Amino acid sequence: MDLIYLYCVTKTKPLRWSFEDINVKVRPVYFQGVYAIVGKVSPDEFNEDNLKKNLADMAWVERKVRQHERVIEEIMKDAPVMPFKFGTIFESEENVEKLLKKHDAEYKKIIADLEGKEEWGLKIYCDPGRFKSLIAEDNEPIKKIDEEIASSGKGKAYILKKKREALIDETANKKMSEYTKDSFERLAKASVRTRINKLLPKEVTQKNEDMVFNGAFLINKNRIGECSGILDHLKAKYSGRGLIFDWTGPWPPYNFCDIVKKEV
Repeated sequence: MDLIYLYCVTKTKPLRWSFEDINVKVRPVYFQGVYAIVGKVSPDEFNEDNLKKNLADMAWVERKVRQHERVIEEIMKDAPVMPFKFGTIFESEENVEKLLKKHDAEYKKIIADLEGKEEWGLKIYCDPGRFKSLIAEDNEPIKKIDEEIASSGKGKAYILKKKREALIDETANKKMSEYTKDSFERLAKASVRTRINKLLPKEVTQKNEDMVFNGAFLINKNRIGECSGILDHLKAKYSGRGLIFDWTGPWPPYNFCDIVKKEV
């Protein structure tokens, strides 16, 4: 017997049901003004034991996550959606309906709150070596220490170099905090809500640079252009100082649907 896979909840009956290119078909489960968008999946892949095994297969995970995100992104083109995390499984459509009934008021409030808004993400990256080098070039106290090192003996020069390294680290940390705070605050002023997320390691980002900021912004659609302009300003201001800006969206609004994370 097939299991029921939940993608998202929306207030509008979707216009599209079949995604032939990814071999997915969906259908609505309706309850008092909201639609849960579900599909059927095999217990061979998605029952509790088999899902745990499959999660160790990164090729399988990547393929299925892409399917999950593709369906949600297509649905949200026509209406606000409350996305559910990958692998949200029910034994029957009746159980999905029970979920809608249990959280009827909360879900409707969240969907109404998301109307006319989009989630966008900003990740900022930096090569710490290059960043510190740029800091050293532009800092008078560090330049003075360099002059002292040049005219000192080996013993004193060693101590001064340690002092120089500590000063560069301290200055770099202060500047990075200043730059990322400025970037966040400028975008936050044009956003409805914001969230700062955990920094991701290079194993996840697959980039050579370190991630130094990871934020999500819920933005009214009529202010997306304004935010793009803010990004252009930030890039012009900070790219020469070693920062790389990655502004992406719109995304399913996972960061602004807390009840989904808590309940399912």
